[in-house]
Amino acid sequence: MLKHLKPAVILFVMFTVLTGVVYPALVTGLAQLLFPNQANGSLITAENGKAAGSRLIGQPFSSPGHFWGRPSATGPFPYNAGASSGSNLGPTNPALVDAVKTRIEAFKAADPDNKAPIPVDLVTASGSGLDPHISPAAAAYQVNRVAKARHIPAEKIRALVAEHTENRQWSLFGEPRVNVLALNLALDAMR
Repeated sequence: MLKHLKPAVILFVMFTVLTGVVYPALVTGLAQLLFPNQANGSLITAENGKAAGSRLIGQPFSSPGHFWGRPSATGPFPYNAGASSGSNLGPTNPALVDAVKTRIEAFKAADPDNKAPIPVDLVTASGSGLDPHISPAAAAYQVNRVAKARHIPAEKIRALVAEHTENRQWSLFGEPRVNVLALNLALDAMR
């Protein structure tokens, strides 16, 4: 029996070292070498040099002087990367209808002079609940509120939004988008 057990133990140890140490170290090393920004979480740094968040995960903003992102459907707190998921509420679900109505009222209360239709991405959560981007239309909808709150001409805010609008990936995939965290950090740096 020992004759059959010895090769099994040797193979077990060998594959444990290979798949548990060598392979992860090789993949981590290559990622750090070839894609260091992505391998370290695609972090965005504030002007003080400290990490302010990730380019890939949204953050909650509620100040009138900041752009607001897409609502998050994660629990127990918004943009919880450990609980990434959509709300799974269908379009006729009363809970979704109530949540959208509440979000619309919050936007109307924050900027009562704005009579434009509210872009859908400002009142509905994304499939992951972590989306860090809004559409250029959603950013444009918020320009006047942010400009009033910060006492900055709306034209400067519009220019900042245009500067932070990302085009389609490779000019082919996705839609133009604005990273809310990067835009708000740029706003904070304008002081």
